Amino acid sequence: MDGLKRVAVLVSGGGTNLQALIDYQKSAADCPYKIVLVASNTKSAYALERAAAADIPAFVNSPVSVLGKDKAAASSREEKMLAVSDAMLALCKEHKADIIVLAGYLSVLSGAIVQEYSGRIINLHPALLPKFGGVGMWGENVHKAVLAAGEKESGCTIHLVDAGCDTGKILVQKKVPVMPDDTVETLYARIAPKEHEAIVEGLLSLC
Repeated sequence: MDGLKRVAVLVSGGGTNLQALIDYQKSAADCPYKIVLVASNTKSAYALERAAAADIPAFVNSPVSVLGKDKAAASSREEKMLAVSDAMLALCKEHKADIIVLAGYLSVLSGAIVQEYSGRIINLHPALLPKFGGVGMWGENVHKAVLAAGEKESGCTIHLVDAGCDTGKILVQKKVPVMPDDTVETLYARIAPKEHEAIVEGLLSLC
């Protein structure tokens, strides 16, 4: 296992993109990375079970777990994001992570982690940036906005994370057509397999 890039994967939900990374690690004889930890900002994320099934250390770094229930309730959104980000940084350092992958991570990293891992954090966004990015643009919200705008194509983007929101350098994009009768569900179903390809390609580009 010498020479492999050590990867931390941050999640919030079901973890299908995490599973794509796990599957590639298991199946590719020349895989250049090893996932050394999975961390979620929600304790109910099914991605944590996927990590456990693959014998990958898994952790919860939620506002409540980091700050405590009372302090979390009294803290601003920015204070909670920073507290969770700092806890993520400590976890990544503890496990000597070289690269951080945000795989359906529905929070924004802030503070020291963005600087210390500059150029080594990638995020998956479910649209073709720079369109349909920024605060509030995640999951179904993105697909609803794409359909409402009458776009002819959509897809997904892997980009470097910087101090902004969905503003970092684009590394990989995958496109799919938007059909006239598409719903949020059918559009997502068409994009999801492309996400699984893109997130592996994006990680490999940093290895």
